[in-house]
Amino acid sequence: MNTEQPSSFAFTAENLEKAKWHIAKYPDGRQQSAVMPLLDLAQRQNENWLPKEALEYVGEFLDVPYMRVLEVATFYTMYNLKPVGKYFLQLCRTTPCWLRGSDDLEAVCRNKLGISSGETTEDGMFSLLEVECLG
Repeated sequence: MNTEQPSSFAFTAENLEKAKWHIAKYPDGRQQSAVMPLLDLAQRQNENWLPKEALEYVGEFLDVPYMRVLEVATFYTMYNLKPVGKYFLQLCRTTPCWLRGSDDLEAVCRNKLGISSGETTEDGMFSLLEVECLG
């Protein structure tokens, strides 16, 4: 799996139009509120992860300091700051899910794939991440 940071990032023409559409949903002076959908666009464009160049690009695009974009990207588990496998498994380990057997699911993933949370299989096909419950 290639973990090298690209030297540049820019939205494709299609994603540039989508970005403008997202920004237009917010009142004047509040365009920075589009940071989450723009990070999502950038991540989808870049094989499901956000290199530093993409974070800087989104910040410049929204006229927001890099640190503000990084704060959002590191707070939410839906954003990946390193490459992940083709199949990205997210496993909830909070109490309600644990009571319903999430520890058994984790054991299956660990035994079948040979990886733990935050790891990717050697062939780059699977990544596993422990996350907070979405339900």
